Amino acid sequence: MSEGPVITKKRFIAGAVCPACSEPDKLMMWNEDGVPHRECVACGYSDTLNEQGLSVPKELGTRVNTSALKPPADKKVQAVQFFPNPKLKKKTDE
Repeated sequence: MSEGPVITKKRFIAGAVCPACSEPDKLMMWNEDGVPHRECVACGYSDTLNEQGLSVPKELGTRVNTSALKPPADKKVQAVQFFPNPKLKKKTDE
């Protein structure tokens, strides 16, 4: 007896339209541990469905759940900031 996930056979859904590419009859559905999944063979779109058959949205990327690692700054490049000279005023015609 294996204790791995129980996965049903993938099957095509007749008349189903892919929500991403709008291709008809390209969606496969299967259950994994009682959770329904679907995937489009045309564009590769895949998602998970809830009990009502609605798509479960994936978590949006935020600064908390995405990697904030930035490439190190180039040591040779320096930022230059210009300040206005208060002694040089524009002449206004009055």
